[in-house]
Amino acid sequence: MTISVLTPDRTIFEGNISAVTLPGVLGEFQILDRHAALVSSLSGGKVTLKTSGEYSYYDEESKGQTEKQSANRSLTFTIDKGFVEVLNNEVNLLVQGARNLR
Repeated sequence: MTISVLTPDRTIFEGNISAVTLPGVLGEFQILDRHAALVSSLSGGKVTLKTSGEYSYYDEESKGQTEKQSANRSLTFTIDKGFVEVLNNEVNLLVQGARNLR
């Protein structure tokens, strides 16, 4: 499945993933490949992405897009709050306060 992680300022991650773990308002939940359609609000907390192919992300230190290709890598970052939409095996994550992508 593909994911786009968007903040009000920029796209901080785009690419192929096998799973994403999110901080839901009622607790943490995970979205896997071929998940049913979903819209949910998110609280502050840790987001974990498990990549499965090509992806690009915004590097805070160099202030620019960095291209990577790596299967089965785990990336985490924190958010203040946001929303997630899942439709047709595409995940759109709209967040505020995303930081510390590693």
